[in-house]
Amino acid sequence: MARWSETLPTSTALDLGCSEGNSSVWLAQQGWQVTGVDISTTALTRAAQHVADAGVAERIDFQQHDMEYTFPEGQFSFVYALYLQSPVAFPRDTVLRKAARAVQPGGVLLIIEHASSPSWAPQMKQFPTPQQALATLDLNLDQWDTLFLGAPEREVTEMKGPNGETGVVTDNIIALRRKSGY
Repeated sequence: MARWSETLPTSTALDLGCSEGNSSVWLAQQGWQVTGVDISTTALTRAAQHVADAGVAERIDFQQHDMEYTFPEGQFSFVYALYLQSPVAFPRDTVLRKAARAVQPGGVLLIIEHASSPSWAPQMKQFPTPQQALATLDLNLDQWDTLFLGAPEREVTEMKGPNGETGVVTDNIIALRRKSGY
């Protein structure tokens, strides 16, 4: 996230699926004004405590939205959805299209999503490629510059396998800048 937020002047950010607010807090500590959104009141309660502990409450506004029927108003210079995936029915493509519309001209849309299971786990699910994930956004790509579109691997240490082993996962990363005038 730092790689993409540092390409922008510090301004406003929208954190979709903010959970307990870790990314929101980090951005606020960098000087951003952040709107963090989640459907879970439990997550937002924990996020509010995290923000208070970090001393950045004046820079973060947490809001509860289901993101399908209710969505934050306005446009933002940095809109991001980190691992906004769910095992239950969730209109993710609709939400991400709304996220794209919330990016102001010159702003950045960042989507990072799981593209594999950990290497130690059975590979039961077929994940989309970055190109397939981008296509679901149904964007007019003439209005966007592609900053990054790929599927890098990373080692995971926070999640261990059944025998305590670490593993490798692949993430899809989509980073787009809305062209000025759009």
